[in-house]
Amino acid sequence: MDVDGLEVHFPYDYIYPEQYAYMSELKRAIDAKGHCLLEMPSGTGKTISLLSLILAYMRNRPGEVTKLIYCSRTVPEIEKAVEELKRLVAYVLKETSGEKDLRPVLGLVLSSRKNLCVHPEVSKEREGRLVDGRCHSLTASHVRERHRINPSSVPICTYYEGFDAQGRDSIMPPGVYALDDIKKYAADRGWCPYFLARYTITHANIVVYSYHYLLDPKIADVVSKELSKSSVVVFDEAHNIDNVCTDSMSVKINRRIIERSTANLQLLEKTVSEMKEADVRNLREEYERMVQGLRDASAARDTDVFLSNPILPDQILEEAVPGNIRMAEHFLGFLKRFVEYLKTRLRVQHVVQESPASFLRDCQQKVCIERKPLRFCAERLSSLLKTLEIADLTDFSPIILITHLATLVSTYTKGFTIIVEPFDDKTPSVSNPILYFSCLDSSIAIKPVFNRFQTVVITSGTLSPLDMYPKILDFHPVIMSSFTMTLARQCLLPMIVAKGNDQVAISSKFETREDVAVVRNYGQLLVEIATIVPDGVVCFFTSYLYDQGVIDSLQKNKLLFIETQDAAETSLALLNYIKACESGRGAVLLSVARGKVSEGVDFDHHLGRAVLMFGIPYVYTQSRILKARLEYLRDQFQIREGDFLTFDAMRHAAQCVGRVLRGKTDYGIMIFADKRFSRADKRTKLPKWIQEHLKDSLCNLSTEECVQIAKRWLRQMAQPFTRDDQLGISLLTPEQLIERAAKEMKENDPLAILAN
Repeated sequence: MDVDGLEVHFPYDYIYPEQYAYMSELKRAIDAKGHCLLEMPSGTGKTISLLSLILAYMRNRPGEVTKLIYCSRTVPEIEKAVEELKRLVAYVLKETSGEKDLRPVLGLVLSSRKNLCVHPEVSKEREGRLVDGRCHSLTASHVRERHRINPSSVPICTYYEGFDAQGRDSIMPPGVYALDDIKKYAADRGWCPYFLARYTITHANIVVYSYHYLLDPKIADVVSKELSKSSVVVFDEAHNIDNVCTDSMSVKINRRIIERSTANLQLLEKTVSEMKEADVRNLREEYERMVQGLRDASAARDTDVFLSNPILPDQILEEAVPGNIRMAEHFLGFLKRFVEYLKTRLRVQHVVQESPASFLRDCQQKVCIERKPLRFCAERLSSLLKTLEIADLTDFSPIILITHLATLVSTYTKGFTIIVEPFDDKTPSVSNPILYFSCLDSSIAIKPVFNRFQTVVITSGTLSPLDMYPKILDFHPVIMSSFTMTLARQCLLPMIVAKGNDQVAISSKFETREDVAVVRNYGQLLVEIATIVPDGVVCFFTSYLYDQGVIDSLQKNKLLFIETQDAAETSLALLNYIKACESGRGAVLLSVARGKVSEGVDFDHHLGRAVLMFGIPYVYTQSRILKARLEYLRDQFQIREGDFLTFDAMRHAAQCVGRVLRGKTDYGIMIFADKRFSRADKRTKLPKWIQEHLKDSLCNLSTEECVQIAKRWLRQMAQPFTRDDQLGISLLTPEQLIERAAKEMKENDPLAILAN
């Protein structure tokens, strides 16, 4: 297949018109060596389209694009992308088996130790933090050295030893490796899959991993620092990428962390004292490294995200550490003063909000701590923990977090705020003070990615309105496109229900959400839809409160399952919901917008024939962190508060309803139950592929009108529908694609237009 002069191998017999359009726009962005925003409808093969185009670019123009870095949010999404990549690579190899000089493809997934560990004991740990800690206690250089001197003194990881002895000199053979494939390949050789994957990403053509490996500064420099500039970075499912960016640069400190940090410091002081008596040489060598600069001090450290802190700019790494924290005991004394200062800041009776500059001034006045040594705290602690040969770093995570706060607050003065709240939202009557160091500017975390790589692709099914992302991420895309969905039949039915049968307007806005008539009408809508829709019905609410009377009525028609704030309960509810749908009886799943179900779960075919969005899922606007961010966006990017809140709410609403349609053979009803959805400022912010089916006649319905329209539409959808019905319309053969492209070229030719 030819895409604007580039030969692309596409592993399916047919292609959607929007897939071809998507690849064309993506190619234009890569040609321009610029960044792009691409919105593609749910279930239209976005992943295989971008993989096919970028792999073709790498094969045909190897000097221009050397690597694809594909980032997604969850392990299931990552695994789905790898399965598509396997299919693509197998197809390309089959089609090009006779060609010479074919570049071999090596693609693999990198995930956390928890997902890759094969150690019989460590892999049993359920928390990733514990797996990381136990792994470090078996692989740290000082542990291995002690084991070498006296094998019975401390245990080590034989898998890491096997990798260190043989794996570093071995390059994995070409192929695409999912998590299980890496584990099997490494375990068969007695190697550690995690460190093998970490080592191999520098050699691989295609790397698939989580957002955090590029956006979280505590991880990115350790894992991704050697990836070349001529890489194409893809952030898939990137509708919430701004929130990921701000979260990765924020720190939360509570009283428990302060107490555990104090205990950490006491233990470190004791360890330093013991080392001074037994081995002064190590401490002296460390001091000399501090004088030379942090880059030398950290050059030999273990490759472990526990100790990493690349938040510091490069020029600071070249500097000598300030004299008052070079000596280990002086540094620990310095940290004790800082922790004591934080302890006093948590003694509040009312909310305090201030800038980092104000915080630093107050810190200097009260405990005589200056800004410069604070900037070096994270790396200084990293070096000390290595020198003291601390085996299990899990126990020291509180003091490590404190040093991250110290480094961040002294490095960044703009784009952050500090908020101290005396109570937690969940327990407003119990004193539980929390200090938030919150990032307000999502561009800070992603800016190094935009600057470093030639092309960054931000893509999702729900990015509308597109023009908001360049503002909040502070970049200039060369391409911004939203694609529609070509359909042989109208397989999605979006409707806006604005009133009940009693003509009372329905809305989730604060003033009416407790109104008895509104609650009754919402309940009636849900019960009637559950009565007429076969199979699964998924509902999204703006909170976790449900009406008992509605629940009793629903259970007369279908089994009912509820998402709660407990992850284990929700997973069990999902499992049983799927079982109920598989059995043919159908079920109703009550979920909450912005919850787990709204983000990472697909309800294709019989698992979701209708989805109801009850109300507009505005974020909790009383949050002080949100208020600070809104104020920052207004002052720095001229984004009005209402515009951002509506943008954020509508992308979440689109994400919720998008769960129900996962392909062109699928069909589903999308009900927006709130009169405010009819307004232009809301409706026009929905993705283009939903808007084009949301006709005026579907925008101000009562419950009864909605039910009658849904009944007629479901009868139409129940008619036989095969692939042949889609050919030439929503499914194109390569020949039809060429014919359509030639026709469009002719229509767009200025000379032909003049001739006609």
